[in-house]
Amino acid sequence: MTIHLETQSDLEEAVHALIKRDPRLKPVLEIAGMPALRRREPGFTGLAHIVCGQQLSTASAAAIWGRLSAAFDPFDHDAVRRARTDRLGRLGLSAAKIKTLKHLAREISAQRLNLDVLAEEDAEAAHHTLITLPGIGPWTADVYLLFCLGHGDAWPAGDIAVQEGIKVGLGLKARPTEKQMAPLAEPWRPLRGAAAHLWWSYYRVIKKREGVIGNQP
Repeated sequence: MTIHLETQSDLEEAVHALIKRDPRLKPVLEIAGMPALRRREPGFTGLAHIVCGQQLSTASAAAIWGRLSAAFDPFDHDAVRRARTDRLGRLGLSAAKIKTLKHLAREISAQRLNLDVLAEEDAEAAHHTLITLPGIGPWTADVYLLFCLGHGDAWPAGDIAVQEGIKVGLGLKARPTEKQMAPLAEPWRPLRGAAAHLWWSYYRVIKKREGVIGNQP
């Protein structure tokens, strides 16, 4: 059965279960504090939002998304499928992102892709389904599974912040590679998504501490 993180209490329950299972995480939680659940809109809208933000600053991504979502009422896969490419380009989307969104819209319209079904698949299967789509890489897939679907076991193995948090928190000599992240996370199944939230919180805290130390004369 797939576990979902729908509410803050779901996340807190999952984090406490993780600590009971792996005592190494107790001091991580003590430093990080209980992470806040991060959720985004599911479906085509949520995935399109993530695609728009790929490799862009937060401000740039927000500006493009604001123009895109305001240009269509309602904003859905049919609207994007029918939209002229030059119109999407004028809204700030790159040619590659237009191609990705158009492909997603066509796949959903043809019922070859059902984003709702992904929420019930195991993390690996759902991840694989997404990364087979043009323009959807591992980062985009994992962010969608975690934040749009609330998938309790999604594991962002390629996220540098999570990697760095694990390196410090578990006392590793080097930051683990994406390949090394899989075995490291095995003890946390089927709650690796909750573990990711915890490691992100931990990373933010330790980076702030390093920044204070670094600014001292």
